[in-house]
Amino acid sequence: MLAAETHTFLTALAGQPIADEALWLEALTHGSTGAARDYQRLEFLGDRMLGLVIAQWLFELDIGNEGKLSQRLNALVSGATCAGVARQIGLGSHIQLGKQARDDGGHDSDNILGDVMEALIGASLVTRGYDATAAMVRRLWGDAVAGKAGQSKHPKSALQEWAAGNRRKGPQYQLVERSGPDHAARFLVSVEVHGVGSAEAAGTSLREAETAAAEEFMRKFG
Repeated sequence: MLAAETHTFLTALAGQPIADEALWLEALTHGSTGAARDYQRLEFLGDRMLGLVIAQWLFELDIGNEGKLSQRLNALVSGATCAGVARQIGLGSHIQLGKQARDDGGHDSDNILGDVMEALIGASLVTRGYDATAAMVRRLWGDAVAGKAGQSKHPKSALQEWAAGNRRKGPQYQLVERSGPDHAARFLVSVEVHGVGSAEAAGTSLREAETAAAEEFMRKFG
């Protein structure tokens, strides 16, 4: 059952009362909870829906040839962009996580935020159909498509777009080591772009370490 504040959040996100609360809850549920269903199936669906809506939108804008369209599409549907949209709407506090994932900063993880954002698009498609979901995506991605989002780009967003622009697979982040007590934990993270190289950096949270690793990667290879 959805908490009252989460129900209010989803109603505002959809722009109308939501149907099938169980499906929307599934979209918010991370595998670390041990629930029978998590967001992965809906993420799969939402990822395809997002790509189609953004591709159609870019086609309508007539911004250039196939190469330029592909580069822009890759940036707009990237995990970093999805996570940025998720942060703008305050999604993190509504994600259902297990204790370890919470302790590791899962509510503000780019990977989890991006995945759940796509899962919510999937839930919208299943419960409300294509037109309503496409309208929701266009509302949420308006600033990003207009080029207003990320005036001073977050390092992870900059790296994601750099990889897409250089026709590389998206950066892969890996927790190398977690040390120290819970109240003063230290995280060492590596980031790799296949065929280019990797970089490592540390921080006091998983997010901080990933950000620092992205900065170090761009310093070395950007």
